[in-house]
Amino acid sequence: MRAWVVDELAGIGALRLAEVAEAPPPGPAEATVEMVAVGLNYPDLLMLSGGYQHRPPLPFTPGMEGVGRVVAVGEGVAADLLGARVLVGARTGLLAERVTVPLAQLRPAPETLCDREAAGFTTGALTAHVALVARGGLAPGERLLVLGAGGGMGLAAVAMGAALGARVVAAASTPEKLAAARAAGAHETLLVDRAAPDLSSVKGQVDVVFDPVGGPFVMPALAALAWGGRYLVVGFVAGPPVAIPLNRVLIKGASVLGVRAGEAGRQDPEAGRRHLRAIDALAEAGRFRPHVGLEVPFAAAPQAFAAMAAGRLVGKAVISCDG
Repeated sequence: MRAWVVDELAGIGALRLAEVAEAPPPGPAEATVEMVAVGLNYPDLLMLSGGYQHRPPLPFTPGMEGVGRVVAVGEGVAADLLGARVLVGARTGLLAERVTVPLAQLRPAPETLCDREAAGFTTGALTAHVALVARGGLAPGERLLVLGAGGGMGLAAVAMGAALGARVVAAASTPEKLAAARAAGAHETLLVDRAAPDLSSVKGQVDVVFDPVGGPFVMPALAALAWGGRYLVVGFVAGPPVAIPLNRVLIKGASVLGVRAGEAGRQDPEAGRRHLRAIDALAEAGRFRPHVGLEVPFAAAPQAFAAMAAGRLVGKAVISCDG
């Protein structure tokens, strides 16, 4: 079968489409899934150069989330799972035609989402839910500022904030990205320069900041917080982490909170399952739908990575596994 393989930590150029050994037969409490589509996330890109906190041993196959159909089940697994359309989650390994995984990494795909939406659903929605509900304590009517609001993670936070009843302010660098944010539920939009963002129009007016960007956004976003505001640190798309002056945090009575949705679920599995049930219910009710801005065939996977790296992607990139 085919899979994308990384043999060295040399960025996108190190991706290699290879014929690899077939996925192993499933054992007890396992299933083999024929992948239909895989959604890309920024950690997938970072792992190509060893820049993410999780560094899988070489060689490895990228891919954290996707959708597929069960084609084989292990001993003791109910046969009626065969043919089921399922969401698949992993730290790596999904950018392959077939995978064998524990049943704990599978769950039914929401019927309201098409395959490409389902492939790019879980990571963004789960991170947004853990960030805004568990970490940020976002309440209905509060003002939420989402940075990088045109990317897959940012659009997920916009949609989640709107679903939770917040007033969402979306900041992004192009009119196209802001239009996507409005479609996802943003109430206000801010067109910003990625190198020198101006957030002065909301200075001191924001209850929660959702920040997957970092870099030059940190100080303006900190200034945007109202008294008692919560700054959610989600990622560092703009570059290395920026130091936050603690006196600014003290003066505002603010909280700075790290968000690692996957690790939160590993540390507290029951809470992780609760968050997954919550996001699946939102999708089934039609209240959350990911925005897919790019879909490429399997053989063109590096194009999707390159679009994400260039910062020109609106929403999620998805790789179809049948082409």
